[in-house]
Amino acid sequence: QVLLVESGGGLVQAGGSLRLSCAASGGTFSRYRVAWFRQAPGKEREFVAAVTWASGNTYYTDSVKGRFTISRDNAKNTVHLQMTSLKPEDTADYYCAAGSSYGLAYRKSTYGYWGQGTQVTVSS
Repeated sequence: QVLLVESGGGLVQAGGSLRLSCAASGGTFSRYRVAWFRQAPGKEREFVAAVTWASGNTYYTDSVKGRFTISRDNAKNTVHLQMTSLKPEDTADYYCAAGSSYGLAYRKSTYGYWGQGTQVTVSS
């Protein structure tokens, strides 16, 4: 069974940058789609970005296009989310997820494996 571990969260000022990482233990991402979701206090968990490992195809929600970049590192079996130009509304717990390469990228039901999350706080 695959265990996902997120890292890289923290406190930054508006306009700053963070790089989140999601490492897989006990398995490989090679046959999966890997995504980042986020959940702010009092709100539903929402899709942020995804990458299909085999093809490299990427997907982003409109609010992060041009600011966030998802990438994969096959040698390290790790997915990164590079976040730039951060805004206070980006504040949330960020979760890594892995699931079917053929499901809809933005749907939570596509993903069967979830990490425990890493907190991102953006101050104004």
